[in-house]
Amino acid sequence: MTVHAHPSTTARRGRRPGTNTTRQAILDAARARFATDGFTATTIRRVAADAGVDASLVMQFFRSKSELFAAVMAVPAEALTHFSAAFEGTDDRLGERVVGAFLDVWEATSSSSEPLMAMLRGAIVNDQANEQLREFLQERLLIDNIAARDVDEPTLRAGIVSSMLVGLMVGRGIVGVPTLTDADRDTLVALVGPAVQSVLIPATTARDEGNR
Repeated sequence: MTVHAHPSTTARRGRRPGTNTTRQAILDAARARFATDGFTATTIRRVAADAGVDASLVMQFFRSKSELFAAVMAVPAEALTHFSAAFEGTDDRLGERVVGAFLDVWEATSSSSEPLMAMLRGAIVNDQANEQLREFLQERLLIDNIAARDVDEPTLRAGIVSSMLVGLMVGRGIVGVPTLTDADRDTLVALVGPAVQSVLIPATTARDEGNR
């Protein structure tokens, strides 16, 4: 009797049809793995297994884990647009709008939350991730938006606000502080928003706007 091996047991993993398809599968797998495990615990072998390819194939596309990490950190443009939109309008309740938009960018969809969480986890142990997180928060999100409101020391204000918001996400998404993980979005916006507001908008500016 002839025994026919099932195709799924004999097929070797390797290059998928189409270079772009294979590369994207690796990036998707790496993005999810970095977000879940962080930079140190993530290995090329794990990423390859998640993507359904050989580890050697991953290395053909990306020469090192650091290079792979850098490639997956592209944050969708719509996430940046959504956050910047929070700065539109008057200074009234600006802090709440900013906190709400920040939570949306980090938690609403996997397309933006996974690269950001991977970046945050990686920043703890990887200089490249640290630099990318710093650049994303201050240069791409905060400094230009704050400077546009004509306040003094926008860079310092951006640094303080980014520290506050990152601290919130570390407690909520990395450490898992129960009171933070259990809190819903609106509660966090209501509690953190006024603190962010006090940094973004000086008291004198707020009073001047209120007297107009």
